[in-house]
Amino acid sequence: MEVKVYVEGVHRIVCGVTEKTTCQEVVIALAQALGRTGRYTLREKFKEYERNVTPDERLLEALEKYGEQAKEVQLTLKHIGPSLGEETNQGSGAIAQHRQSLPPL
Repeated sequence: MEVKVYVEGVHRIVCGVTEKTTCQEVVIALAQALGRTGRYTLREKFKEYERNVTPDERLLEALEKYGEQAKEVQLTLKHIGPSLGEETNQGSGAIAQHRQSLPPL
């Protein structure tokens, strides 16, 4: 099944979503498609009601609760901050170290 998610104001379609697919798996797929690191959450909005979907929640199961109105539910990927490793380097004035292995001789 396909699920539509707003990412930075653009509709993205996530394919291959099954009954077992979790919110976390959808978030990871979208973040990887963007090529960005960081912490993300998936927001579910229906009319005036809005909430964060929990990482272990089954996405299709959550949408099925809305019945016929499930098409009106808007999912949005929100960037909520840097990944934990990035957080310690930012703001401290420290220079980020980039490591690269040398090829074998």
